[in-house]
Amino acid sequence: MAPGDKVVLDNVSIAYGELTVLRDVSLTLRDGEFLSIVGPSGCGKSTLLKLVSGLERPSSGSILVDGVPVDGTPEKVGFMFQRDALLPWATVAGNIDVGLELVNYPVARRAARRQELIDFLQLTGFENHYPSMLSGGMRQRVSLGRLLAYEPELYLMDEPFGALDAQTKILMGRELLRIWSTYRKSVIFVTHDIEEAVYLSNRVLVITDRPGRIKKEFTVDLPYPRDFRRTRQMPQFHELTAAVWEEITSSPDVIDANPGLLSKAAGE
Repeated sequence: MAPGDKVVLDNVSIAYGELTVLRDVSLTLRDGEFLSIVGPSGCGKSTLLKLVSGLERPSSGSILVDGVPVDGTPEKVGFMFQRDALLPWATVAGNIDVGLELVNYPVARRAARRQELIDFLQLTGFENHYPSMLSGGMRQRVSLGRLLAYEPELYLMDEPFGALDAQTKILMGRELLRIWSTYRKSVIFVTHDIEEAVYLSNRVLVITDRPGRIKKEFTVDLPYPRDFRRTRQMPQFHELTAAVWEEITSSPDVIDANPGLLSKAAGE
């Protein structure tokens, strides 16, 4: 593991009985890097995140986080799912407090830190609202606030904006880039949306149909800060999204198994 490496997977495979989900996956995530993973449904993208988080164990190969073999959940790793998983009986402030409690944040400074996060995420005035009173985008901002309160060094994000409408999804992507630009933590971001992957990331990895293997790596050499509308107009953006699309769909059975990819690649 070289200096500056955050996560290293070396020939990782995982199988459930006779079903092999991932085979011989090797990748490196650098400290402070934003890495997106795309591929057809069922190719093992979410399983890969579970392996890094320690929620699943590989059948073979090794996984290191900060140079330490993953055996259980590593410290300072935060996981964000497609569904926000907020506590329905807790307010916005209460849900963010969960992250502060998990890291034993000093009680005397907890209220100030909570308000700092609420202000940063533009949730001021909603501190005492319950999740059922919030829009989908606001709920995801609360989830981000709880994640920030936990202060992870590594963000594992499994289609966190997949259930949102197109406009809110773009706004949440912008919010995530603002957070990443501020804190510069390492991110592994799983998505089915090719444009989202290219817009957000330093690198994009394409995984093959099951058993998943890394098929292609793309470096996203687009300048930060990024605005979705302006970035989407750049020729390099169109070239990259087309190239990623071509890699995902080059297998003849992918479209039949994943018809939703067509609309995502078209940006619909």
